[in-house]
Amino acid sequence: MTPRILLLATGLALAAGPPARAHDDHGTVTPLFGEAIPNVPGKSLRAVLVEYPPGAASPPHRHAASAFIYATVLEGAVRSQVDDGPARTYRAGEGWSEAPGAHHVVSANASPDRPARLLAVFVVDSAEQVLTIPDSAETRR
Repeated sequence: MTPRILLLATGLALAAGPPARAHDDHGTVTPLFGEAIPNVPGKSLRAVLVEYPPGAASPPHRHAASAFIYATVLEGAVRSQVDDGPARTYRAGEGWSEAPGAHHVVSANASPDRPARLLAVFVVDSAEQVLTIPDSAETRR
């Protein structure tokens, strides 16, 4: 997915009005955009804004089985590890992708004293309702 497509998706999402937010001790996830892809039957494009307070992290998780994801850091620095790949710190303007079925082992604000924000854009089966599935206590690393 090109940066232009991400910027377009962000602009459309922000123009869509106030979204429902999910907030917990791990940060805030705000759905920004959801739309069927007209020339790809059965697929949708969805975007979420993830805001991490200083030092916050998401528990290990997977995403919807059909989801291909591209994430880009908008502010601060985010530490990420997908599957058995290396953990890496991404700064504003940098990003990564996640293949369908990938295990997002680490997703955390890399700073103990500054906030971080990232935009995650999903290409997903339109029927998928749940985008993020935390690991159960038995499977956490």
